[in-house]
Amino acid sequence: MSLFSVQGKKVVVTGGSRGIGRMIAEGFAAAGATVYISSRKAAEVEKTAAEIGCVAVPADLSTPDGVAALVEAVSAREERLDVLVNNAGATWGAPLEEYPEHAFDKLWDINVKGVFYLTQRFLPLLRAGASAEDPARVINIGSVDGIRVPALETYAYSTTKAAVHMLTRHLAHRLVRDAITVNAIAPGPFESKMMAFALDDPDMRRAVASSVPMGRIGTPEDMAGTAIYLASRAGAYLTGVVIPVDGGMTAHG
Repeated sequence: MSLFSVQGKKVVVTGGSRGIGRMIAEGFAAAGATVYISSRKAAEVEKTAAEIGCVAVPADLSTPDGVAALVEAVSAREERLDVLVNNAGATWGAPLEEYPEHAFDKLWDINVKGVFYLTQRFLPLLRAGASAEDPARVINIGSVDGIRVPALETYAYSTTKAAVHMLTRHLAHRLVRDAITVNAIAPGPFESKMMAFALDDPDMRRAVASSVPMGRIGTPEDMAGTAIYLASRAGAYLTGVVIPVDGGMTAHG
């Protein structure tokens, strides 16, 4: 088997209908994995699944019922899970004096609790897919804004993404004994709904790209390649790691 092969692996990608989630799901599907994608909007996730060759599961992962629905849908079709990509997330921006309490509640539920409880509920399938030679993998999507202070007033977003990074380390410490690795990817600027307000404007897009030491926005290959690396034999000895995929932004302050 190729060092970077994910052929035949069973993969779940949350928030997989667009943006970074779609990049990762499409990369795994093209590489021969069986991929399940979830999203709150049924029509959107079903459309994406048809386009990239995945299985669609509509689910709101900020709620216990949504978590249960996704786990039950995958468990009905699979006896094991090789890779869980916790990508579903949300952001919220507002001036400091106006920042609402419910923004913290919403983002905590989606960005942190959703990651924790979905991983918890998938543990039986992950353990079934795990071995010392080929661990099961959990890949959490954090953010460079959880590493450095962002320019925008997205207080709950940066706080919850920092929490995702610590949760990644904590879960890695516990699950290593079960042959399950847990790592995180911290993306810089990529095409997504969260970045659309900036990247859809040509002047703002140039400004964002110029803030990246490598001088460009991330591509789908950049994101999918990192996830596939972590899920393949090449990444089997990594756990508890947060990898910035940001063109050098965090390395340069």
